[in-house]
Amino acid sequence: MSLLDGLGKAITEGTIEIVDLTAPLSASTPILQLPEPFANTIPFRLEEISRYDERGPRWYWNDIHTGEHTGTHLDAPVHWVSGKDGHDVSQVPLKTLVAPAVVLDFSAKAAEDPDFLLSIDDVRAWTAEHGPLPEGGWLLYRTGWDARSDDQEQFLNADEAGSHAPGVSPECARWLAEETPITGLGVETVGTDAGQAPALEPMFPCHELLLGAGKHGLTQLQNLASLPPTGTLLVVSPLPIVGGSGSPARVLALVER
Repeated sequence: MSLLDGLGKAITEGTIEIVDLTAPLSASTPILQLPEPFANTIPFRLEEISRYDERGPRWYWNDIHTGEHTGTHLDAPVHWVSGKDGHDVSQVPLKTLVAPAVVLDFSAKAAEDPDFLLSIDDVRAWTAEHGPLPEGGWLLYRTGWDARSDDQEQFLNADEAGSHAPGVSPECARWLAEETPITGLGVETVGTDAGQAPALEPMFPCHELLLGAGKHGLTQLQNLASLPPTGTLLVVSPLPIVGGSGSPARVLALVER
């Protein structure tokens, strides 16, 4: 039996489970809110073209109105000024879109402190227990934040000081960008950076450093709690938008059970 035949058989028989890590995309999907004077993306919206009526008697279809960075989505290097000479979302290497992934679970820390920042020591402690980060693969950072994803206010968790959501320390972001073999970082929050990232140095360190290093981001993931720490194969399917800085994506995980 070939490798692909074996994979298909395992999926059919359920020894490999397909886990959907994608948040449903609708008008109520939470979106990032940047402070003035910065411009913001639009919420997702469907605009009906026809629905079995005089506009089209046998078919139903819609126009979609959305931003590249709405809902579960992929960030390409050109999304940030540090990666402006890098590739766009239509040029993301295929080996990045189908790649191994590990899950680092810091949901207990984030429950105690919504401003929790992942440190280099946190990642090193994880690798000491579970092994190295995957070459060309994804670090998926679980914080439990997906439990808030059906409510914009809880998801952004903002007050007069700004948003409060977990993220990655600037030192760790630089280390992940420059000294680890991963292709990208995946998170459950609205963006790859912490809610308080505008006050960090550099500002928005995951965007600045990871995208500047030609790496990638995945945001608003769900169901990371159902994945093992290691052994996941990630499948990421963004739209290949020519010149696009990112795209909503369907993200699936293949897990051996």
